[in-house]
Amino acid sequence: MPTSPPPRPAPTPTARHGAHPVDDANTRFTLWAPDAGTVQVALHGRRHDLAPGDSGWWSVVLPARHGDRYAYHLDDGEALPDPAARWLPDGVHEPAAVLDPRRLATAARPAFQAPPITGAVIYELHIGTFTDEGTFAAAIPHLPALVDLGVTHVEVMPVNAFDGRWGWGYDGVAWWAVHQPYGGPEAFAAFVAAAHEAGLAVILDVVHNHLGPSGSYLPRFGPYLQRDAESTWGRVINLDGPDAGPVREFIIGNALAWLRDHGVDGLRLDAVHALDDRGSATHLLAELSAAVEHLAEQTGRHLTLIAETDRNDPATLRPRALGGLGLDAQWADDLHHCIHVAVTGEDDGYYVDYADPLPLLAHALPHGLAYDGRRSAFRRRVVGAPVPPDVSLRRFVACVQNHDQVGNRPAGDRLTTLVDADRVRCAIALLCLAPHTPMLFQGEEYGETRPFAFFSDMPGEELRQAIRDGRKREFEYFASWKGEVPDPVDPATFEGSRLDRRAADTPAGQQRRALWTDLLALRRDLPALATGEAALVSASVEGRVLTLHRRPPAWAADAATVVAVANLGDDPVPAPPGTPVLTTQDPRYGGPGTDDAVTAPRSVAVHLLPAEPARSA
Repeated sequence: MPTSPPPRPAPTPTARHGAHPVDDANTRFTLWAPDAGTVQVALHGRRHDLAPGDSGWWSVVLPARHGDRYAYHLDDGEALPDPAARWLPDGVHEPAAVLDPRRLATAARPAFQAPPITGAVIYELHIGTFTDEGTFAAAIPHLPALVDLGVTHVEVMPVNAFDGRWGWGYDGVAWWAVHQPYGGPEAFAAFVAAAHEAGLAVILDVVHNHLGPSGSYLPRFGPYLQRDAESTWGRVINLDGPDAGPVREFIIGNALAWLRDHGVDGLRLDAVHALDDRGSATHLLAELSAAVEHLAEQTGRHLTLIAETDRNDPATLRPRALGGLGLDAQWADDLHHCIHVAVTGEDDGYYVDYADPLPLLAHALPHGLAYDGRRSAFRRRVVGAPVPPDVSLRRFVACVQNHDQVGNRPAGDRLTTLVDADRVRCAIALLCLAPHTPMLFQGEEYGETRPFAFFSDMPGEELRQAIRDGRKREFEYFASWKGEVPDPVDPATFEGSRLDRRAADTPAGQQRRALWTDLLALRRDLPALATGEAALVSASVEGRVLTLHRRPPAWAADAATVVAVANLGDDPVPAPPGTPVLTTQDPRYGGPGTDDAVTAPRSVAVHLLPAEPARSA
C-alpha cells in the first residue's frame, strides 16, 4: 500500500517567493513585482491573472502539478522565467517547472547528523569536472573513497543555474534552481542523500553578492539591484535601499531552501565582503545566521554557515549578542598564502605581503590569521583585527589549493606542477598539522597535475570577448606569471580541467594519498592535534626552519605533545627530541628516506614528546 506524502510545512515569510504546491493538484504562484500594473502566469497554454496584494506582492492558486511549465508576463510583456524558479529544465531563458519539494524530501536521510565544523576535513569539488560525465549521478560512486581518505564534508562549488553548459557557477542568475546539465534538482537531492549514506556532510557554495552577465531577469521584476552602486561584478544587490525587504527575504529564503529542501548541511557564502549592507541596523548575514539557527532548532540538525571574506574581521565569527554576525567559520586565505610563498618563492601581486612567509606563518598558526591588524603593502592599509583567544582556530578553513588559488592563476596550474614533490609534501604536512580546519581541492589527494582553469560557456561573441579580456587584465599585478592565458570560452579549456583519475592508480598517486591519509589520521588520533585552542599552539622560526608545538588539551592531559619541524632550507637540521611518528621523506610517501635523527631539507618531521608530569598545587 503506498504511503501518503509527508505533510507540508507551514509557509514562512522567507518562503513567499516562487511556486509552492499546496496539495497534490494545486500550486500557489507568488511573485514580488512592485512596479507592475498587471501580472499573469502562463500555464497549460493559457494566461491567468495574479491578484495584487500588499507591498508589491501578487499571487494566485491554480491547478498545477510537479513538472508543469509556467512563465510570467508583466504588463502584458514577454514571457519571463520565475526569478525564484526551483527548476529550469530547459535553461535560464525558458519557462520554469513546478517543483514539489516532497520529491526531494523522499531522497533525504533525516537521521543523518553532520559533524561540527570544528572537527571537519573538507573536500572542495566542482561537479562539472569531478568526473568525465560532469553530473551528480557520476560523482556518487567516488564518495566512499573520500570517507576512506578521512574527509568529513564535501563542499560543492555553486550548482545554481547559469547561462551555458559549463562554468564555475559563480555567474549564476537563477539562485534557487539547480543547473540542469548537472542533473537538476532531484539529482542534486539524490547526491546529498548518497553523501549522507556514505557518512559525508554536504556544504554548498552559494553566491548572493552579484548576478551573472547573461540570463539575469531578476531586475525586470523589481529593485533587486541598487541604482548606482557598482562592484567588480556589476551592479550591487539592493540590501539596504528602498524596497530592500523582499530582496533580503529572497536571499534568506533561498539559503533556507538549500538547507531544508535539498538537505545540505551547510553553506559557504561567497565573497561576503561584497554584500553592501551598511545602511541596515542588522546586517543581512546576522539575519541569515539567526534564520539558520532557527531552522537547526526546528529540525534538530547541525547546520553551518562559512564565510569567504578577505577582511580578516573576527566580528564575522563573534556571536550576534555581542555585536557580531554569528557565522560558524570563515576562510583563512592567509595560511594558504604563507605556505604557498614558502614552497614556491612567488612574491608578486598580493603575494608581496607574504614575501617573508615563515615568520607570518609562525604568527598565523597560533593566532588564526597573519594579517590581524597588520599593514598590507599590497592594499596600502591595515588589514584585519586580532582573533579573540577563546575562538577555536578550527573555525578558520585553510588550504594549500582551492578553486580560487588554482583557477585564478593564468593557466590554472596546480602546486604539483609548480614545485617538486618534496615541497608539495611539506605544504600538505603544514596544512594538516595546523590547528585550522583543512580543505583539499579535488584531485589533490593523489597529486592531480591537470590544470583547473577558468572556463565559461556564456553565449554571444561580445560577451565572450569581454570574458577573454577580463581574464587577461586580472594578471597585470603578477609580473612573474608568464605564458598565454587559455581561452576561457574554448571548450578545450573546460575539457582539459577535468580530473585525470588514472593518476590516482600510479605509484606516485598512491604515495600522495597515503600521506594525506596518515596525516588526517594523526589529526583524529592525537589529542594535541584534535583541538583548536590557541593557547595550546606555539611556533618559532630560525632561518628557513619552522618549529611547531601542539600541546594536548586539559581533557587529555596525559597525552603527548606534538612537535613538528618544517625544514624548507637546503641543509639538514637536528630532529626534535621524542618519538618520530611521521616524516614527509618516508619512501611510502614518495620520499628518499632519511635518518630519524635529522630533518632533511625540504621535509617535515613529526615527533611526540611524553606528557609533562602533573604539577603539584
